[in-house]
Amino acid sequence: MTADVPPGTAAPRATDRPGDQSPFALGLLLRRAHWRAQTVMTEALRPLGIELRHFSVLIVLVNQGPTVQRDLAAATGTDKAGVMRVVDDLERKGLAVRKAVPGDRRVRAVEITAQGMELFDMAHAAAEPQVGRLVAGLRAGEAEQLTDLLTRFAHPAGESARPAGEEDAV
Repeated sequence: MTADVPPGTAAPRATDRPGDQSPFALGLLLRRAHWRAQTVMTEALRPLGIELRHFSVLIVLVNQGPTVQRDLAAATGTDKAGVMRVVDDLERKGLAVRKAVPGDRRVRAVEITAQGMELFDMAHAAAEPQVGRLVAGLRAGEAEQLTDLLTRFAHPAGESARPAGEEDAV
């Protein structure tokens, strides 16, 4: 029992239902929201022949330019072996290439190709109607409010790095 719970009563239990007052409620809601968004975005990417794990690497390459695999792993919250498999897939599809890094012949930087950029843009077009499905139950202005709140929650002032081991799919 915690000090906040009156004697003789149990602490609220996490139920994953609307109105849950447990200390886990926010985390459970965020997990459920992530699953829902992941499902919808996976549907948008499927016709393009890629998965969210591929798209998350493409996002890093677009934002950062050529990136060594070690940094791709850190940026996507994926282990090194997982990133290598994703980069292998992207190379086979012609969406990215590995290039030697001057001064260190053991290290390769991954770079998005012109075909990868084209697919990246197509993915955004494909996702547009899907995002509408995600926010269809919100009132005017609430989608923007939700985005603002989640942005501040995910990127607190003064924090610049993602916690070790954090995984990211979208």
